[in-house]
Amino acid sequence: MSVRDIFNAEAAKRILITDGAFGTEIQNWKLSEADYAGALSLGHDQKGNNDILALTKPEVPAAIHRAYFEAGADIAETNTFSANRISQADYGAEGLVREINVESARLARRIADEFQARDGRPRFVAGAVGPTNKTLSLSPDVNDPGYREIDFDYLKQVYREQIDALVEGGADLVLIETVFDTLNAKAGVMAAIEAGEALGRDLPIMLSMTLTDLSGRNLSGHTVEAFWHAVRHARPLTIGLNCSFGAEQLRPHVKTLSEICDTLIMVYPNAGLPNELGAYDEAPATTAGLVGQWAEAGQVNVLGGCCGSTPAHIAAIADGVRGLSPRQVPAPPVRTRLAGLEPFFMAA
Repeated sequence: MSVRDIFNAEAAKRILITDGAFGTEIQNWKLSEADYAGALSLGHDQKGNNDILALTKPEVPAAIHRAYFEAGADIAETNTFSANRISQADYGAEGLVREINVESARLARRIADEFQARDGRPRFVAGAVGPTNKTLSLSPDVNDPGYREIDFDYLKQVYREQIDALVEGGADLVLIETVFDTLNAKAGVMAAIEAGEALGRDLPIMLSMTLTDLSGRNLSGHTVEAFWHAVRHARPLTIGLNCSFGAEQLRPHVKTLSEICDTLIMVYPNAGLPNELGAYDEAPATTAGLVGQWAEAGQVNVLGGCCGSTPAHIAAIADGVRGLSPRQVPAPPVRTRLAGLEPFFMAA
């Protein structure tokens, strides 16, 4: 069976659980700049470069992966949200992109296999691909709306470098997450498709949009339905939402996706909104209760947490949905579906 087949088979049995936040968990270790930099001499301050810990302090991401699997996770997301040439340039570490991604995926793969060997339940490694700090759809210069810092082909190459390294390290899936710009996501999709073609096999893609306003749009202005129309051609294994405003505000948008998407729905919200100090106060039971309502309504296939979530949040979610039936994937009518910022249906 292919990874896609195994994943779909497991998702037909139960609601699967992905892991929670990495950044806020790493902050709990209170690492110094020397901890981040290790023996590397990159000429830049490395504090805050969470991805580089795979090389300099791998016991930190290893402990976090292990805690999430102990909490009940089926999926480990690699600690590679910013492990691309564009984002790592801020730290002078762009030359280490391949090494960071390979080692991050190997670490997650090793721990996933360890837990799978304990009980025989499949564990999956999703190679996390973040949006970078550049946007293809919007100009960073208010006086020049047509200006772009990068172009589509360059971003596709950046993503291809990362994805190839993640797969080399053992990632099963490519998770293009926190999509604030749909065109950035499409560059990632093309890179993943080309990577799969080069491997000569199916490389499943997971897509996760993040909303930047309560009306349900991302930064490039797309509604959740328009986003789905723009990426459906990629046959994603999962589509869904992450980060954003927390579970309470995502409720109507989860419902919308659940009704229109002929693939699995994965949602992993923040643990509420941060307080004035930037900390997340939402208790595990609260988060679990909110996302559990989606499960009870038959709207989701995979649940987890984003910023502020902890192994305790993931354990509470896993306990709360245990025994609940996963969402049944609908078969929407055959129509020509297009998208600008809004969804468009071509007349029959």
